[in-house]
Amino acid sequence: MPRGTPQAVVVFITCPTRRVARRLAEAVIRQRVAACVNLLPGIQSVFWWEGKIDRAREVLLLLKTTPARVARLTRLVRSLHPYEVPEVIALPVTAGSAPYLRWVKAAVSNSS
Repeated sequence: MPRGTPQAVVVFITCPTRRVARRLAEAVIRQRVAACVNLLPGIQSVFWWEGKIDRAREVLLLLKTTPARVARLTRLVRSLHPYEVPEVIALPVTAGSAPYLRWVKAAVSNSS
């Protein structure tokens, strides 16, 4: 892999409820577009929406995947997510445990 190219990414997705979060988490794992998903319930979001400040209680998903899977992951999330504009933000992993990064790659490598 060229120097500076991330071996993995961490993707942030916010969900309105635990039920939606679990459904999305299971779908991305089943479709093998993420190796692992952590659900962090109870976050408070403050954001600009439709011309005003809005607030929401949400569940944050942290997904681990590869850069090659982000586009497919994004399409899947957009097809299942109830938000008009779901958050899907991928941050590069520039270093980490080599065995873990190999596992992430292997866990998503058999997706179609």
